[in-house]
Amino acid sequence: MTQPKVAVIYYSSTGNVHTLAESVAEGAEAAGARVRIRRVRELAPDAAIDSNPAWRAHLDATADVPEATPEDIRWADAVIFGTPTRYGNVAAQLKQFIDSLGGEWAKGQLQDKVYSGFVSTGTAHGGRESTLLALYNTVHHFGGILVTPGYTDPIQYEVGTPYGPSHTDGQGTIPVSEETKKSAQFAGRRVTEVAAKLAPAGS
Repeated sequence: MTQPKVAVIYYSSTGNVHTLAESVAEGAEAAGARVRIRRVRELAPDAAIDSNPAWRAHLDATADVPEATPEDIRWADAVIFGTPTRYGNVAAQLKQFIDSLGGEWAKGQLQDKVYSGFVSTGTAHGGRESTLLALYNTVHHFGGILVTPGYTDPIQYEVGTPYGPSHTDGQGTIPVSEETKKSAQFAGRRVTEVAAKLAPAGS
């Protein structure tokens, strides 16, 4: 069976999306994927970061996580993007990385890959679905193959997030639950299993 290459590429400010990224990667690896987990570059100024101790602490704690590059996209059979919501849309840091892929897009290097996503919000109705739907508009432009968790596993009926794993942190007061981590693991597994069916032999 083909061992698909899965890139988990995310932006996280205070750590929730990072936690989801780790769970997505765990699920992908358990399903047999070769996984790269990559954070995109922080664009916010130090003054903004230092205004929130959790933001500074997380940035310092994950300094050893490699930064994403376009080569990670070219390498992958499947790409799973993670972002906190920003006014119901993708965070600028992840959007900046996506916007840097024009050369790959022009060469047809983004098409025919599997894509999916995950998200964190401050409140229960703070943009979880709209953020993922906005992200998935990009997949259409790539000519990618969108694979979401849907309601294809019992864990999805517990968390109710068919668009992709999502966490609501209650403005920094709620940690990522075990159920949400299981949903993220399932999403990583599902993407891997679909990618394995589609990836060229020997990839």
